[in-house]
Parts: sequence; structure tokens; C-alpha cells
Amino acid sequence: MSEKPFAITLDKGTSLLNHTGTWRTERPIYIDRLPPCNQACPAGENIQQWLYLAEEGRYEEAWQQIMEDNPFPGIMGRICYHPCESSCNRGEVDSAVGINGIERFLGDLAVTNRWSVSVAEPTGHRVMVVGAGCAGLSAAYHLKRMGHEVTVFEKSPKAGGMMRYAIPKYRLPREKLNAEIERLLDMGVKIECGVEIDDYQQAKQEGGFDAVFLSIGAQIANELPMNEANSPEVLDPLDVLRRVEEDQPTGLRGHVVVYGGGNTAVDIARYALKLSARATVIYHRTEQYMAAHAGEIKEARAEGVKFSFLRRLSSIDGLNVQFERMKQGQGRDIHPTGQFEVFEADIIVGALGQSLDESGLTGLEKLKQEDHLVWVGEDMQTNLEGVFAGGDMTPSLRTATSAIGQGKKAARNIDAFLKGARYVKAEKHEIAEASMLNTWYYTDAPRIMRPVLEMLRRQSGFSEVVGNLTEEQAKFEARRCMSCGNCFECDNCYGMCPDNAITNLGTGKGFEFKYDYCKGCGLCVNECPCGAIKMVPEDI
Repeated sequence: MSEKPFAITLDKGTSLLNHTGTWRTERPIYIDRLPPCNQACPAGENIQQWLYLAEEGRYEEAWQQIMEDNPFPGIMGRICYHPCESSCNRGEVDSAVGINGIERFLGDLAVTNRWSVSVAEPTGHRVMVVGAGCAGLSAAYHLKRMGHEVTVFEKSPKAGGMMRYAIPKYRLPREKLNAEIERLLDMGVKIECGVEIDDYQQAKQEGGFDAVFLSIGAQIANELPMNEANSPEVLDPLDVLRRVEEDQPTGLRGHVVVYGGGNTAVDIARYALKLSARATVIYHRTEQYMAAHAGEIKEARAEGVKFSFLRRLSSIDGLNVQFERMKQGQGRDIHPTGQFEVFEADIIVGALGQSLDESGLTGLEKLKQEDHLVWVGEDMQTNLEGVFAGGDMTPSLRTATSAIGQGKKAARNIDAFLKGARYVKAEKHEIAEASMLNTWYYTDAPRIMRPVLEMLRRQSGFSEVVGNLTEEQAKFEARRCMSCGNCFECDNCYGMCPDNAITNLGTGKGFEFKYDYCKGCGLCVNECPCGAIKMVPEDI
């Protein structure tokens, strides 16, 4: 009798009966991959988790999840440039999930309903925070939640830093800003405004503080290359924005030429239009290299701001401002052409970025600096023990959300320092890339855009330009999330497995492989919509 094929040699009653798992060279495993939105968030939010809660209508739980990482969802839902959306895998299908709009909806809902967060029992430790901007307030919030006593010192009349004194009211209404800062006060954070620290070490000692967090920002505007005596009036961009905030005359009139390519340059130009002036933004590279957000440029252009690119400031003679035409090279390189163009200006504003005011570090002369910024280690601590720093005064991405993330990171390291320990950051999982998903399982669902104020009101007033999502729209947007890299119990693997080698553990508990029966065909991986299963070699 000839030998039977291997697949049918198993005799009935043996221990190997139907245990097809012995054939495998690879086996599937359930994993939790890192969603790209979470990876891209400078504040480190668990975006996917709070989107899941929001789509279930569990709004307060969703808000509480955001508050684990970001104390200002209502603010960031307005001013963050949402890199999470740029990274969203849904963009490969139709368009990214409107994460920023949902965050704003939850933030405003929390203010309306006066939701609050818990605070740990007092530890007896005291921390001095200098600067009530994004980084300082974020650090104060997280430290207070950990149970530490926190006092924030701010030299300006009101807290908020650049959120208040640089971001226009039409992007961030002050009642929204005030409401979320007020929450910190309700938690027990002390904020003393109008106070400038003369000597940090002395203030630390006299106040009985155990640690210091510096976040004084970069509040000196870089000057134009020249400022001749017979030039049109040259204005400091930060001074203009501060004057708008304080309802003082700005000096913007006639034709305002703004030289620079960041958001401040665009904001100044938009303010000029609202004050019945004309405005032209001039930048020395092409539009693609502007630091200003593309959405801000689009809105400014729609409102009437003019843009001129590849022009580098050459000289100022009376009302005539001369620019040399530049030629684009490779990448960011530009080259002079020897050709010049004159713009007639009544006012010129040089929006060329900001620098650290080093004169404001009295008592910290031994503070290590690099490239006119304060050096910090991986733990956010300077070279002076117990003195930490973050935000724009340190090497960082200068955005509000990045500063909030730095404040959180500093708080965790300060907390560890106060306990005589060292904070160890958890390892991140591999990123759930779009290629790992089976997007054909997801229903077409076009994105809902937030409403925009009609043009006449935008041009003539300071009302908020972008409106809110409704509850129905916010819930719909949240449901567009594809749960990249994390099982949402769709039952695909369970239903598709040809060997019944998967056990459903019950709602909220996921699934489990029965490896005695799994022959490693990989069908579960191929049919998982969100990329939450992967094949690994059998010897792992």
C-alpha cells in the first residue's frame, strides 16, 4: 500500500487530531499599534481614545481623557495647527478626521457644564513657575494635579502669554482663554500677575520653593536689517499685537508693509485690514517655505491681504522701501538677481521672529546657553540643579501645542526630581501606517467642515472667524476615526477564521487565538480593517 499524503496521515483518537497549529511557520498576534494622530500630537494626547469616547456620546469622559495631557482643549481647538490631522490615515481614504473641531467642541462643552478634574493629596512640595504662557501654565496644571503647591509669576497684567498678547481675538476669543485659565485657579494654582522676578535664586529661597520652572518665552522681536532715520515708521510686531489686546492705538495706517513669513506677519496684515489700512506681506522665499500656516495664508488672501514672494529687503528711503528680487535655488536656497523693486509704505513692520530676553535672567548668570537659548537636558533641567526650563526660551518647535507638551514633560520630570527619582518615559509602540489597514471596510463619510464667518464681518470686525461643530456633527466626525492599529471588536477575524481558532472574550475584552488550531494562514491579518494583528515567526 502506498504511503498516504502527510495531510491525511493523522489517525483518529491521537492527540494531534485536528490540531493544525503544528503546521505553522508563522503565527498571528493581537497588538496595539500607535495611531499616527497620537504620534504627531505635540501635547501627547491619546487622541484615538478620546475620539472613541466622543463617538459614544461620553463627552465628559472624552474631555477627561484630553485633560490627562492638555489643560486647554477649548483653546487648542482654536489655535493648534493640528499636525494630528496631517498625519491621519483617513486622509488616504477621503479626508482627515476633523480632530481639532471635536476637541474644540469638547472644550467648550466643559466650560458650559463646569466640568472639573481631580487633584492629588498635597505632597508638601512647592514649585515656582516663571511665565504664565502655554508652557508655564501647562506645567503648573500638571504639577498641581500631582499634589504639589504651585505659584506662577507673570510680569504682564494678565496670564496667557503669547496666547493673549500675540494670537488675535478673531482666532482666540478672550472669554474662551479666560475660562480655561480660570479652571487652574479653581484647582488651587496661584497666579501672580504684574510681578517681575528681580533675582530668581533669591525668590526661590525666600519663597521656600523646592524647584523652579522657567518659561519666560522669547519676547524680543528681531530687528530689521536697517532702520534709517528717514524711513517710514517702523513698528515692533509684538508691540502692535499687545496694543490691540490692550485696546490702544496700533499705529497701523495707510499702506502697511509686513516683512516676514510667519504667523505673526500674517496676523499683523489681517489686523491692518480690519483697521481700514492696506496690507502687503513680503517674504524672501517662495510661499511653500513660509512658516505661517497654509490655512492662515488662505484666509488672509481671501480677506484682501496682498503677498509678494522672493523679495529681500535692501534699503529704506523715506516712504520707499526697496527690495531685491531673488531667484529660488534648490530647497530653501535663494540667490540675488541684481534687480530691485520699490514699494511705497506708510508703515513697515518687521516680523522676523523673536529672541530670548537674556537680561531677564538676573540671578541665573551661570545658566548654560546655546545659540541664545537656554540649554536643557532630556529631563528639561538646566545645568543648575532644581531649575528647569521649557517653551520658546529653549530649543523647541515654537507652537502653542508644543509648549503645552513641554510643560507636561517638565512637570513629570520635576515631580520625579522632588521625589528623588528619575522620570522614565514609556516606550512607544510601532506606528500604524496606512499600508497596514484594509480601508475598503470603511464607509465613505465626507468630512464636515466648520462654518466660517461671512466675509464682510471678517474684514471689518474682530469676531471669531471659524465657528463650532454642532453635537451631531462632532459625533459624526468622531465616528470617522478608523481606530488605526487598535482593535475595535468588529468580529472580522472571528468570522473569517477558517479553523475556528479565535475565541471572543466578550464585549470590551477582545479576542484570543487558539494556537493548537491556528495553521498560520494569515487570513485574519488580511481581513483586519485597522491593522491590529500581525504575523510573527513561530520561533518568537
